Amino acid sequence: MPAPELAEIAAYASRRAPGPAALAAFTGDLAGALHPDRVTTLEAARLAASRDGAYLSPLLSAVLPDRTADVVVRPTGTGELLTAVRLAHEHGVPVVARGRGTGNYGQAVPLAGGLVVDLTGADRVIEVGDGWIHAEAGATFVALEAAARRRGQEIAMMPTTVGSTIGGFLAGGAGGIGSIEHGWLWDGFVLALDVVTCPPGDAPLRVHGRNCLPYLHAYGVTGIIATATVRLAPARRRTAVLASFPGAAWAQATGAAQAMLRLDPPPRLVSLDDAALVETYPADPKLPSGRLSLRAVVDIDTVSEVTRLITASGGRIESVAEDAIGYVSTLAFNHVTLRARKARPDLCHLQVGGEPLVSDPDAVRACLPGAMLHLDGLRNHLDPADPVRGRGFGGLLLSEFRDARTLYDGVDRLRERGVHVIDPHTWELGGPALPGIRAAAAANDPLGLLNPGKLPAA
Repeated sequence: MPAPELAEIAAYASRRAPGPAALAAFTGDLAGALHPDRVTTLEAARLAASRDGAYLSPLLSAVLPDRTADVVVRPTGTGELLTAVRLAHEHGVPVVARGRGTGNYGQAVPLAGGLVVDLTGADRVIEVGDGWIHAEAGATFVALEAAARRRGQEIAMMPTTVGSTIGGFLAGGAGGIGSIEHGWLWDGFVLALDVVTCPPGDAPLRVHGRNCLPYLHAYGVTGIIATATVRLAPARRRTAVLASFPGAAWAQATGAAQAMLRLDPPPRLVSLDDAALVETYPADPKLPSGRLSLRAVVDIDTVSEVTRLITASGGRIESVAEDAIGYVSTLAFNHVTLRARKARPDLCHLQVGGEPLVSDPDAVRACLPGAMLHLDGLRNHLDPADPVRGRGFGGLLLSEFRDARTLYDGVDRLRERGVHVIDPHTWELGGPALPGIRAAAAANDPLGLLNPGKLPAA
């Protein structure tokens, strides 16, 4: 369903927002308890802390309320975070936690105002072990990967926006670079979390293994991630391969891409774009006009086999270069929406998956006006006995945005054809994890102060 109407969410926010007296008392207590540099009510800071990537959605842009945080705090460690949340609970002030670089659904927008906790100042990499790394929520993937590489390891899976923070990614992301081999957030990537509840205890709540699941992609409604321990893998030397296929050769291009997913070791990234989608990117001879673009980040020892698979299927190698890995990463996952909408603001995106993306792409494109496909390699079923099982494609369907009815009629047609659709045009949580998220939120946040408005009514 489309996101709620503006009037409905405005009425909700007005019920939840604290009054001026409560906010003034809270702000004074917060400034007294923390270093003055940690707390601000400056308008520019409040505005910056109250926006995320929701502008990528024409629907969200139209209905998200123009509500900003009343106070912003930037703790530099877990102790200050505990203090801020404890005071917010005592004063009945809503709390929204945010990191950097992962929000596209309005999940970091403070619908009821109150306090936004900017965790980018809590950015220590605490410890690197054999197969794991422990860091504060504000640590970026650039810092995490560098620390892991110094020990001959790498992050098992990370977003294409490598400047994202680990806490923000775990609370709002899902998959990315490395997901072909290691799956999603929920597939054993997260080993342990320290979570600040509302009200908090004397120390964060420590959870391990599958007990971390209610805190993943939960937008912070179940607790604020203070530190995370995530999985590392042995480091490999890789390079970027950029190739192209004739514009009508979707079957040949996807055949080569599927064969690449079965390589050992597997690629860290494989992406494929329709020729029309390539036209929205800045001109680049490695992305030739009128042709499909297939790009991958592969183990250096598999380059000859990758070249053979591509050329045997009628494709053409455009470039092989280690220094293009970062570039190729910014042509994957939701980076594609960001790039395409810069050239064509009329575009709207859906997150899609399923066999029809490969076997019947014309029928998929026909569901929406001017639709274009982007695919990314993923692993949907982790089976230690069969490492190749579950490797396939998810992706994006970008189309002209006319109105909400046209979009959601198209979603219905896609689902009728067996396409799995995730709606990126709502700030409300959903999916099979929702019952567990609800239970954890009820236990950890009985007053409903953590990111209110994101957890739908039962």
